[in-house]
Amino acid sequence: MNTTRRSALKLGAAALAAPMILRATDALASSGSVKVLAWQDYIQPNIAEKFEADTGIQLELTTFGSNDEAESTIRANGGKGFDIVFPSITNSAGYLDDNGDSYFAEVPADVNVANVIPSFLRDSASLGGVHAGQQILLPFDWGTEGLTLNRGKLNIADADLSYGDLWRPEAKGAAAFRQKSVIMGTGLYLDAIGEVPSNRMLDVYKSEDDARRVWGAVARWIIERKENFGAFWNNATEATAAFKEAGCVIGQTWDTTGLLLNRENADFVYRAPKEGIITWLDSFGMLKQAENKEQAVAFMNFMLQPEVGGMFANNTGYNSAVMGAAEFANADFKRQFNEVYTADVLGNMWWWQADTPFFAPIRNEFVEIITNA
Repeated sequence: MNTTRRSALKLGAAALAAPMILRATDALASSGSVKVLAWQDYIQPNIAEKFEADTGIQLELTTFGSNDEAESTIRANGGKGFDIVFPSITNSAGYLDDNGDSYFAEVPADVNVANVIPSFLRDSASLGGVHAGQQILLPFDWGTEGLTLNRGKLNIADADLSYGDLWRPEAKGAAAFRQKSVIMGTGLYLDAIGEVPSNRMLDVYKSEDDARRVWGAVARWIIERKENFGAFWNNATEATAAFKEAGCVIGQTWDTTGLLLNRENADFVYRAPKEGIITWLDSFGMLKQAENKEQAVAFMNFMLQPEVGGMFANNTGYNSAVMGAAEFANADFKRQFNEVYTADVLGNMWWWQADTPFFAPIRNEFVEIITNA
């Protein structure tokens, strides 16, 4: 999921080849170096150059293209070889050794943890950020899936917007969605109104029986309203085409679909449904066997600065988990961030959880049923 999502969210940022190793030649050797393993587009040259200029520390950057690639790299080296790694937080369990201990160290006390958005830090505990009672990973960046709406044709106030609006009579033949996501969004709506209890869709991670019970009921409910199906999408191009070519007036989409449409036509808006906007979260942390601990702390604190968070957002199109980062992003990003991510929205995120072994296979069964309805 991560590779597809990342390629869709670049917002025009230049694609970076993988693997890539960036080593500065003019850093101050007396200040040492830090070895970082990060996603391909995370530490672009402007950030790398600023880090070295501000700290005098040499950055040795290796990039990866998937969570599996990063995990296998760390595991193959027995948790050695790097100081800082950037995993998706829900992949934390992939960094446990044979004894069940994490390769990541507890976040050092001198890291500026207070710069992380408080609700993200709170929620990170149940997503993989805490192991054996210790915070080992800090939220770094995130993106969402909510509702894109053409207000010129379907005007719903922000406070009233719900995943259930995909199924309004006014959206007949004009609702867009990705099948594997709509059963989560619609499930949140059906849980909220008491139609299909699911503990806010967390039951689908609980057991195979619970997953089949919840998704089965949600899929049946959706199929009963299949006259609303306007377009299915599986990538950013298809999602945009659903509105621009297929005439959809509402859809459950990635954030960038609605945000980019809004820049072309103000009638389109991207907003958070009241049941909670669906959110993915990436993180970073220091390995226990890091050889350059002091430099690693300096790197973490550098990346946790609002100004750097704004640079990161401009480079990638992803949202920084640093408080105030949007204030340092470009004007379009800042405006849209502040419109969509109010304090109420940030306090009511619905986080993708770590996949259980049965999660994807069972979900795929019901995706096929919806697709072929």
